[in-house]
Amino acid sequence: MKYFFHKLPVVFVLLILIGCKKNEAQEVVKSATAKESIEFASGLSIIKNEGYSIVNVSNPWPNAKGRFTYILKEKDVQIPDSLNKYISIKVPLESVVVTSTTNIPFLEMLEVENKLVGFPHTDYISSEKTRALIDKGSVKNVGQNEKLNIEQLIELSPDLIVTFGVDNNNPMLDNLKKSGLNVLIQGDWMEQSPLGKAEWIKLYGALFGKEEKAKELFDKIVESYNQAKKLVADKPATSKVLYGSMYEDVWYVAKGNSWVAQFMKDAKANYLWADLEGTGSEGLSFEKVLDKAKDANVWIASGSFKSLDELQKANPHYSEFDAFKNKTIYNFEGKVGATGGTVYYELAPSRPDLVLKDYIKIFHPDLLTSYEFTFASKLN
Repeated sequence: MKYFFHKLPVVFVLLILIGCKKNEAQEVVKSATAKESIEFASGLSIIKNEGYSIVNVSNPWPNAKGRFTYILKEKDVQIPDSLNKYISIKVPLESVVVTSTTNIPFLEMLEVENKLVGFPHTDYISSEKTRALIDKGSVKNVGQNEKLNIEQLIELSPDLIVTFGVDNNNPMLDNLKKSGLNVLIQGDWMEQSPLGKAEWIKLYGALFGKEEKAKELFDKIVESYNQAKKLVADKPATSKVLYGSMYEDVWYVAKGNSWVAQFMKDAKANYLWADLEGTGSEGLSFEKVLDKAKDANVWIASGSFKSLDELQKANPHYSEFDAFKNKTIYNFEGKVGATGGTVYYELAPSRPDLVLKDYIKIFHPDLLTSYEFTFASKLN
């Protein structure tokens, strides 16, 4: 998760913690037209009513104590007085700024990428379709990493800025408040369920008036994911798997409840740190990793390595692993776009079915024989 997060354009965000009274939420759910559309995502709730939707974003960052509530309101629709205290956003949007590459596929899948007017550090985007819009000047670079260009955003005047936070520390809060820009905080990056992370497409469906299209697309992803799982349902987990690589002096392994570990579980592999409780990653010494995984027969290496030579140059001791000697090392981060954006970081969260198929092809090579890797590459 550490590597994944560092590749995303991090911007400071507008943090207005708004609570939602329990009795009000229950009243909405019980109304004749209200319908909850979220099945897998743990940090998102979308309650659809006639002419408006109530969006709740919980767990937007680690140890968050509050949640965000937004009212997505169609033109000329009256909402109950009890909801007027929440942030109201007019939908469908005509223009948007997003701040994470993981949002780009959602826009493209819903065919609203032409509504994107700004993005921080546009070089991160790998998609050819959105890169064409950037090259044409339709999508402006609105800053880099943690530096958001407020003046440019005011000039662009998007209907909405969709961004994310890492904690409560937000030095730009006052500037964003004074700007009058609409900001929505999302927490898709906190989801650990592969399908839960992908289900955030429904938020974009609600923002652009394409709820049915979003549901149709997501249902197909769920079907594809479950079909892949069925392929290995009766297969033993024979692959002994090492994950990660050194980052400076620390080896980060995915914890047992993390997004990465869930894929390996569903692909029927014996991930060596599957019993390590928690999400995210755990930092270990090289010696501890070697002691546990020296005889692993598959290594999923993190980082953008493209060959065994490149891997060994990074750390000569990597050659001590059996997976290195047997040339059974795979990498998911080597494929990049025209300006260096990593395809995996951008597309994988929205297409977990393709990630799972890549893993299945690695761990069970007798299956999916005609399937070509979407993200993975074998290091030679």
